[in-house]
Amino acid sequence: MKKDTVKLSTYRRKESQLAWLFSTPAILLLLFFLIVPFVWAIWMSFTNMRLIPNPNLPTEFVGFRNYIRLFSDDVFIKAILNNFYFVVVVVPLQTAFALGLAMLINQELKGMNVYRTIYFSPVVTSMTVVSIVWTLLYNPGEGLINAFLQTISFGALGPYNWLTDTKLVFPAIMLMSIWQGVGFQMVIFLAGLQEIPASLYEAAQVDGASGWQQFVNITLPQLRNTTIFVVISTTILAFKLFDQVKVMTNGGPQNASMTTMLYAIETGWGRLKVGYASAITVVFFIIVLIISVAQRFLTREKGTA
Repeated sequence: MKKDTVKLSTYRRKESQLAWLFSTPAILLLLFFLIVPFVWAIWMSFTNMRLIPNPNLPTEFVGFRNYIRLFSDDVFIKAILNNFYFVVVVVPLQTAFALGLAMLINQELKGMNVYRTIYFSPVVTSMTVVSIVWTLLYNPGEGLINAFLQTISFGALGPYNWLTDTKLVFPAIMLMSIWQGVGFQMVIFLAGLQEIPASLYEAAQVDGASGWQQFVNITLPQLRNTTIFVVISTTILAFKLFDQVKVMTNGGPQNASMTTMLYAIETGWGRLKVGYASAITVVFFIIVLIISVAQRFLTREKGTA
């Protein structure tokens, strides 16, 4: 008995060592490309470091000066508010559209794989390419969107300056972002739908449940974990809003479409203020972390830690 215990202990120790051996490459990558840069960014946020060294302006420790300055920076506040505006609008709409599309294509009909491919194709298309195409669609003179609105309204609507009007620019970017990203969430919901046992729907039909009752009492509860994952991942992606804004408006007009990531990059690379840009990214990271943790806490199942 004692001999077997020793063998088991030795086996577990070797298994643990083997696990650490295989985990080492991933741990090193996380350490050097994620943890170390982030710790360095925190340190830089307490300095006045510039991207290009200046003998007349040496790097000095400035304490919380960068952070204090942030909350009186109108552009930073506008960027943060834009990020929240984008998240509040895009996340629920994109999630709802994704679930609707997933239910539509979760049918055993001929040619359904073609529709799945069509709906998912924007996701695998480069965001830069998508942004350029939509910039052309939004063109006030020759854009297809204005032409369509004018046609269906017999000239009563349009043309609109979608990307140069401070009131329209951000909704225009939201519309494009929803269209481009909805296919990703759709695939996740589709996988969740296909995991729901058909026997649940059969039993509900025998009991006389309507389609809406089946959706509310079977589909939604069964997709709870899937929905949580979709909402949290979509929220994080929405806060990272950068590519389409950079390509389509570069934060304009009058900072109406400025986002936190764009402002941080422009501050660090454009204005060479690495220390201030680091403070922006640290504050932004804390905000996203708090929201993600809060979402997970609010959506956790009762009785779980």
